[in-house]
Amino acid sequence: MNLLVGALSMGLLLSLLALGVFVAFRILGTYDLTADGAFGVGAVVAAALLARGFDPTTASIVAGLAGGAAGAATSLLHTRLKVDILLAGILVTTALYSLDLFLMKGGDIPLAGTRALPATAERIWLASGLSERGVELFGTRVSARSLATLIALIPAAGVPVFLLDRFFRTSLGLALRAVGDNRTMARAVGIDVDAMFVLGIVAANGMVGLSGALFAQYQSFANIQMSFGNLVTGLGCVILGDAIARGRSLEGRILGVVLGTILFRLLVAGAITAGVAPNALKLLTALFVLAVLVIPDIVRARFPHRMAGAPARG
Repeated sequence: MNLLVGALSMGLLLSLLALGVFVAFRILGTYDLTADGAFGVGAVVAAALLARGFDPTTASIVAGLAGGAAGAATSLLHTRLKVDILLAGILVTTALYSLDLFLMKGGDIPLAGTRALPATAERIWLASGLSERGVELFGTRVSARSLATLIALIPAAGVPVFLLDRFFRTSLGLALRAVGDNRTMARAVGIDVDAMFVLGIVAANGMVGLSGALFAQYQSFANIQMSFGNLVTGLGCVILGDAIARGRSLEGRILGVVLGTILFRLLVAGAITAGVAPNALKLLTALFVLAVLVIPDIVRARFPHRMAGAPARG
């Protein structure tokens, strides 16, 4: 049960990472590689602010803005200086690596004793008169901090998801979606394609940075290793979300990404329970994404007549 609560908490906070990848890859249809750098800088900025006495809300918002700034750098390199988007993402992520080390002063940033989200949530739990021993669920005692953190992460992740959904219903959001669907047509009807592209990449990496901030607080530390492997994790969650919300509206697809992320973390929890070494999880994630990308093409090549009659993906 403790593993389940932890998986749900991680699924909620990583859903922002997955949605950032979703906006770049699915809405804008571009290959933005800034996610790793944005996630890492979000984690480091939040940890640095918390270590200096800032509250978790302020630290998380500033971390999200730092992630957005990383996205702005990538998108401006692409739109203004005509640098290939893949290379622009690599350049920004490489630069952020040095920035992270500078902010961490060469070492990790521990968050024990700070006002990080889990500690703040636990204090609110205890101030509400709830048991400091936690709650017994299905015969297993779950700590007060774990439950309080899970409850706190619901609005922390839910509010940005809700705002993203509302944004895509506005005229500005519709213009951004039009740029992702067909840039030539969007330009023909007077949409500033470059401005919309910059906005989309900034928003995507802002969510990734916020996810990094929540992740560092949940782990109670920040280190340079948090800058690696997040893009593949986000892709895995988006792929699961696509399978859940196949053929649905954009709102359904956004919800599908959130559910896909939670499912992904439950699968990770199951793998750990089955005895898989934690160090092998990123390798398994990469293999999973590779399999999902390659297997459909292999099946289509092997059974072309059967696949011809299959319904198209939504």
